[in-house]
Amino acid sequence: MFNLILYEPEIPPNTGNIIRLCANTGTLLHLIRPLGFTLDNKKLRRAGLDYREFADLRGHDSLDECLDALDRPRTLAISTHGKTMYSEHHYMPGDTLLFGPETRGLPGEILQSMNPARVLRIPMQPQSRSLNLSNAAAIVLFEAWRQQSFQTGA
Repeated sequence: MFNLILYEPEIPPNTGNIIRLCANTGTLLHLIRPLGFTLDNKKLRRAGLDYREFADLRGHDSLDECLDALDRPRTLAISTHGKTMYSEHHYMPGDTLLFGPETRGLPGEILQSMNPARVLRIPMQPQSRSLNLSNAAAIVLFEAWRQQSFQTGA
């Protein structure tokens, strides 16, 4: 029902948690290289438990290649620079959620190329920098799925 893109993820346990999240929500997971780890990383496998076999995971050499393979879906970037709160957005089946790397977030050129209304934020305390990537992915994905009455693709 949804696609989730991790742009150049760096920390294996976060990606492992997101593999498990995607397997349990029926979400297609796309990883944009370069990755900060290998897919056979022990920490990645431990965080993902045995859910890797249930997740639809695809790798891409660039964000453009990924978006082309998905026929240029409606893409929503999640960023601390977003003006629209994630819970105020109306999600639709087929939406693609785009998250940046843990230590630096999405590059400015990607954010600037997007419609500002499609750059979403998760509220935090003013002194906070960011949430953990796998927590942020779960927050936004479950809101999108909730808006679809938790319908499954099956």
